[in-house]
Amino acid sequence: MASILEEIRQAQRAQGPATVLGIGTATPVNCYYQADYPDYFFRVTNCEHKTELKEKFQRICQKTMIRKRYLHLTEEILKEKPNIRTYQAPSLDDRQEIVIEEVPKLGEKAALEAIKEWGQHKSRITHLVFCTTSGVHMPGADYQLAKLLDLPPTVNRLMLYLQGCYGGGTVLRVGKDIAENNAGARVLVVCAEITVMTFHAPEDDQLGCLVGQSLFGDGAGAVIIGADPDLSIERPIFQLACARQRRIPNSEHDVEGFLREMGLFIHLSEEVTDVVSAHIEKSLGEVFRSIGVNIKNWNSLFWVVHAGGRAILDGIQGKLALKEDKLDVTRHVLAEYGNVASACVLFVLDEMRKKSFKDGKITTGDGLDWGVLLGFGPGMTVETMVLHSVQIDDAI
Repeated sequence: MASILEEIRQAQRAQGPATVLGIGTATPVNCYYQADYPDYFFRVTNCEHKTELKEKFQRICQKTMIRKRYLHLTEEILKEKPNIRTYQAPSLDDRQEIVIEEVPKLGEKAALEAIKEWGQHKSRITHLVFCTTSGVHMPGADYQLAKLLDLPPTVNRLMLYLQGCYGGGTVLRVGKDIAENNAGARVLVVCAEITVMTFHAPEDDQLGCLVGQSLFGDGAGAVIIGADPDLSIERPIFQLACARQRRIPNSEHDVEGFLREMGLFIHLSEEVTDVVSAHIEKSLGEVFRSIGVNIKNWNSLFWVVHAGGRAILDGIQGKLALKEDKLDVTRHVLAEYGNVASACVLFVLDEMRKKSFKDGKITTGDGLDWGVLLGFGPGMTVETMVLHSVQIDDAI
């Protein structure tokens, strides 16, 4: 009996590592330029009389190095639902009404792009993993997305709510585990974020809230993951070599989210940059040691890093002694989209391979074989994944 069970177990598993077979991203249509955002933000929240606070917000926005962001929330919506723009006014129902409908729709746009690149019929999708920090509902956004995509009723679904910014790394890790332990599996992982839940009018004693209002944008990212790709019809982009999650001790108050009648209130500590920088090398060392690889120079890797903010990226670059161009792709995503929370690393992953193709590189990892993906968020929690770039010639 034991030998039969072992045969069954082996037959259920894939032979090779999980690979990325398609990537897609999407944003709302409404684009807001950072230079104009302070005037807009204080006008729509009826706070133009707070001139000193507005000047502080302008300085904060200038320091972010963000050029533009995409947001679902508009002035028209705020006029229809004025409690959203009023500090501490009960507005959770209004916010939930928006995100329950719009988050799956945004996720659908990204998913369709990933499926299109994958090139196979969506009926081949066996698993769906959905992550969002925007709202909570039963049945969840995964259920709604499965309906929108008309996926088979046999698709195995997993819904992850309120993971925060490290959620993009989490869905990739979960997708990797599913693909490698289920032969023939094709996993659609999706992150979709809409900041309606966290939009708040400014208050004099809540400068941390202003930082959040200057950083976050709306967007969705999707990836198709599968092991043992059929190279006659599928083109792998990256291999997912190893993944680890690490909780930084005694840091749970550095990034927190509180679901209240006024929406989702995010607390960002001034210590976040120092905490991430102090522990990033340990997280990297653990994951590479687990696969028997000793990295002597972090510049030998390509980098797919969560665009958490300018200060965090500067801290990581300084701590690891990275060359100036090593985080260019992440900084580009931050500039063009802002911090898109859990979807961020999927945007960076997409931009990394686009940059490689555009520059005529042989591989899809900025011309390098090995890379690392980093996601970090509430907890503080760090998701680390080792990526292996697939040569374009091998993927044809």
